[in-house]
Amino acid sequence: MADIQDSTEVIHRIDPDTKGDNSVRFDELVRLLEHGSDEELHLHLEGFHHSDLADAFGLLDRSLRKRLIESVKEGLDPDLLFELEDHLRKELTDSLTPEEVAEVITEMDSDEAVQVLEDMEEGERAEVLSSVPKEEREDIEVGLAFPEDSAGRRMQTDVVSVGTNWTVGQTIDYLREESDLPEEFLDLFVVDEEARPVGIISLSRILRSPRNTLMREISDETQVLVPADTLQEEVALLFEKYDLTTAGVVDQSGKLLGMITVDDVMEVAREEFEEDVLRLGGVGEETMDDGVLQSSAKRFTWLLVNLITAALASLVISLFDATIEQMVALAVLMPIVASMGGNAGTQTLTITVRALATKELTSYNTMRAIRKELLVGVLNGVLFAIISGVSTVFLFGQGVESSLLLGGVIAGAMVINMIIAGLSGVILPVLLNRWGLDPALASGVFVTTVTDVVGFFAFLGLASLVLL
Repeated sequence: MADIQDSTEVIHRIDPDTKGDNSVRFDELVRLLEHGSDEELHLHLEGFHHSDLADAFGLLDRSLRKRLIESVKEGLDPDLLFELEDHLRKELTDSLTPEEVAEVITEMDSDEAVQVLEDMEEGERAEVLSSVPKEEREDIEVGLAFPEDSAGRRMQTDVVSVGTNWTVGQTIDYLREESDLPEEFLDLFVVDEEARPVGIISLSRILRSPRNTLMREISDETQVLVPADTLQEEVALLFEKYDLTTAGVVDQSGKLLGMITVDDVMEVAREEFEEDVLRLGGVGEETMDDGVLQSSAKRFTWLLVNLITAALASLVISLFDATIEQMVALAVLMPIVASMGGNAGTQTLTITVRALATKELTSYNTMRAIRKELLVGVLNGVLFAIISGVSTVFLFGQGVESSLLLGGVIAGAMVINMIIAGLSGVILPVLLNRWGLDPALASGVFVTTVTDVVGFFAFLGLASLVLL
């Protein structure tokens, strides 16, 4: 009964419906950090789940966080260290000696230890690794040897594998008696004499099979194996496509090196999503905790690029200054064309960047996507041309002929810019992707530039031809 009560308590602590309790607990944490004693603070921290405490780190200001670090670093929970955002984790590890960091990462799975160490300077990392026991150090160094954002860097080297001639009974006995096994695993790999995986089998199937059954007879031979140099986002797509919980990671010869699990992939998906959102906004790897100078520096580059592109659009406008002087209504209507084109281009760009990331858009169907966006641009362009043209006639109806001509000009410019917006929204990110550049980082500013320049040029150019 005691065990059941303990389990219930843990479940209650992480129930999503206890957000209000977490808020009260955080407020109390702030009070204790400001005015409480060390004993009160330690007692209060015992009620925190490591994920909630990691969130609290990010909410606190630097002065309070400094005291919290002093409180948690003695007997540091490895799960807490891993859950922290990169910049907060560095802040915590900087307060520890290399020996203390080594002690903590020794208790982690190899993939988690790699993620903690990869953000350190090379000299600092070497100093920490020198204090890690040899067996754990070798596992960590295997992961660190692979490129960042690769499957080899993300994999856990602790895997459970058995031979093809093992029986279910031998396997169960091995799992019960062997002490050096991962704390949690769902699948076992069946490997041949060369340590190459020939199948994968779930624990549930093992437990349901007779003891004398050979493992190779019940293993799933249609396993998904991932080369160690595969990009992590491609691994995430494989997990989604094949509904995987575990995938083996192999070297060039097909030898089993480790495994990637679904929780690793969820972390990858979150990181990729956050990265794309930030890059689409042109802010890079900025966090809420960055200082004024840091944030300004990270935003400056793309703001400068935007200034240059805005100057280019202004240059186009200056070519038609005489036209604008003769008809003030053009200055009023001009932003409408550019704004509609910019929004249409952003819509197409968002769809295209997502399709590139999920491999839905490839060289095979690129032309189909371009034709689709061309037709969408034509259809929306015609619809909004009618709306804007009719509205212009009513708003600027000094003379029937002049108002009709002005309505026709904005309608024609709207069609042209909506078509160009759709085409640039798909063509530019595809080209950037083929040139090895991140389409999420650079596409937005270029699409906006194209729609502004084309919109102004089409509108003012048509006006100078038709109205004057």
